[in-house]
Amino acid sequence: MKMSLKKLNYYRRIGRAYLLPGKSQLTFWHDSAELNRSAPIHTLGEYYMTFAEKAAYAGHHDPAGIVMLNYHGEIGLQYNPIAIAQWGLGNYNRFRRGEADRKTTFLLASDWLCDHLEKNEQGLHVWNHHFDWEYRQTLKAPWYSGLAQGQGISLLVRAFAETANSRYLDCAALAFRSFLTDTAHGGVTFTDEQKDIWFEEYIVSPPTHILNGFIWAAWGVYDYFLATGSAEAVELFARAVKTLQCNLDGYDLGFWSLYEQAGTLLPMIASPFYHRLHITQLRVMHRITSEEIFARYADRWESYARSGSKRTRALCYKGAFKLCYY
Repeated sequence: MKMSLKKLNYYRRIGRAYLLPGKSQLTFWHDSAELNRSAPIHTLGEYYMTFAEKAAYAGHHDPAGIVMLNYHGEIGLQYNPIAIAQWGLGNYNRFRRGEADRKTTFLLASDWLCDHLEKNEQGLHVWNHHFDWEYRQTLKAPWYSGLAQGQGISLLVRAFAETANSRYLDCAALAFRSFLTDTAHGGVTFTDEQKDIWFEEYIVSPPTHILNGFIWAAWGVYDYFLATGSAEAVELFARAVKTLQCNLDGYDLGFWSLYEQAGTLLPMIASPFYHRLHITQLRVMHRITSEEIFARYADRWESYARSGSKRTRALCYKGAFKLCYY
């Protein structure tokens, strides 16, 4: 009975987010996942994705101007450090393209990240989410994420590059330590039996290896290397590239991409938005590394998205997964 009520509350909250008028967290997350071809690859500059719609987010902001997302239901309005970092990165792109007033906005996001970097129980500095979140298991507040760590670092090193304010780089360095520590000891990195490393979006056991979160987190590691020349960062990024090369096939269903590798009887297939995001992320990985495997999978997954029958099959799988799991 308890599980049924929990699932009912979940569907009620999601239904409000999808069906009711007004801005919800979905309005922020479901942007166009656009590749930024103006982004440099070997130096810090514009971010690898445009985040244009996120920069212009017209939903709720707090009195200071910081983005808040409306999750509806018992969660309601919340600060989400991933959203704040991406909002900041989108505004940073617009600043670099000549919109001088956007500097105030991306630094507002950067300052928020510095102000809200907290020590977890193991003494590592993380950006916490202060609300419970239903995933495979309930993530109890406060919880942290490898995705938040990576996106926060990507914004802070750019803020440092623009201002030379050492506070931004100092906070990025503190956040980077989480990538050097395994998930069992308060970090965000998991090493599997094949010695491949994974940056985990959600810290759960067993780990689920969410693809988009892993790649975004890896870009944070890469950006930290660009900003500092860190040997630890360049080694970590090289290992992350190897993990992707060795495991991409496991995310390919032959008609669509998977969201994660959780080992459930029914796989968690990517939504149309996350499938498009995977394609964009692989395009960026190809630009950064010149490894052809990333372009090859991006082309393949793009062909899946063009097929009406494969899109329909993917939606059926997605619906079945939601009904069976969450």
